[in-house]
Amino acid sequence: MMNYFDYAATTPIDPESLNVYQTVSEEFWGNPSSLHDIGGKAQLLLTKCREKLAGILGVPSKGIYFTSGGTEGNHLALVTLALSRKYKGKHIIIGGAEHSSLHSSAAFLEQWGFTVTKIPTTSQGLVHLKKLEESISEETTVVSIGHCNGEIGTIQPLRDIKNRLKINDILLHSDMVQSFGKIDITGFTSIVDSFTLSSHKIYGPKGVGALYINPSIDVKPMIPGQSHEDGFRGGTVNLPGIAGFVTAAGICHDSFSIPHYVRLRHHFLSLLEELLPGSYTLYEGPAHAQLPHVIGLGIHGLEGQWLMLECNRRGMCISTGSACGTGTLDMSKTLASMGVDQRAGKEFIRISFGKETKEGHIEKLVHTLYEIHGAHVSSLT
Repeated sequence: MMNYFDYAATTPIDPESLNVYQTVSEEFWGNPSSLHDIGGKAQLLLTKCREKLAGILGVPSKGIYFTSGGTEGNHLALVTLALSRKYKGKHIIIGGAEHSSLHSSAAFLEQWGFTVTKIPTTSQGLVHLKKLEESISEETTVVSIGHCNGEIGTIQPLRDIKNRLKINDILLHSDMVQSFGKIDITGFTSIVDSFTLSSHKIYGPKGVGALYINPSIDVKPMIPGQSHEDGFRGGTVNLPGIAGFVTAAGICHDSFSIPHYVRLRHHFLSLLEELLPGSYTLYEGPAHAQLPHVIGLGIHGLEGQWLMLECNRRGMCISTGSACGTGTLDMSKTLASMGVDQRAGKEFIRISFGKETKEGHIEKLVHTLYEIHGAHVSSLT
């Protein structure tokens, strides 16, 4: 069996979530928008799912819209909020290290005459708050800053960011795909004006997620005349996926395992320092603002893409960053935003742990990295 260290990209489905998915597929197969009893049965379950997820998040259920995942949620959020506020201004701000879906949404808005400012991060992956403040103008309507970075795991200070936006009545959207299910986000869901979630990052089915927009905000759907999700999204809802997603969300919410990930991180970094001292660069946030299960690093002299393939040959699954950016020749947006040079950027790899990861798996991985590094050094001499 492969040793899997790419949980930040996707997770295996939880058996209970899969069971719910199958049961709903068989017993609640009606279209929730249909007016007959079979449709009504599905609609009732959809409402219960919405209410359960709202309870987990500590937000009103009226603001939750189910989507096909984080990417669609980010597209809907940024474009909807920006177009709904265009009477005030057409300037939006996003973090330079945001997920690619937000960069593409911002590029779409530029085609409609919006101006986009991208805020760089510090060497620890934190948004430059001073540069954020300096970028705000009377035209600014929406700011989008992801809660946790998916490549190095830095946790952004959303409360501080929102406090800087209140005086100008600027909306704050946050991509919470990487933080939901890993840390308790209920202290932040009421701070932001909208946020996105994804099921397959938390052991739920793929192809489903959620977008929350505070119901007190007056917004118009991106595409008018749609009949599903209160007009916010077209297409019959994926009820089995939604039920599986909400089941997985409940399981994660009831069993946060931060000490497990902190222990694994410490074990990995201790072994790495023991075997490869001075041969790697670690990219991480401050101790109080770091997801413990995500490790971003570069091993000196080894190109990340090549190292990933060599690990794969030895049965180890790691990545070179966000799965949505894999296959492109561009450097990681996170590292570029941090000011890392191209050479170091090409060495970047991401290792991420899951609830199934054990210390024995980590020991195998570090020894594999050590062997690959040693073989490469030998080939040069």
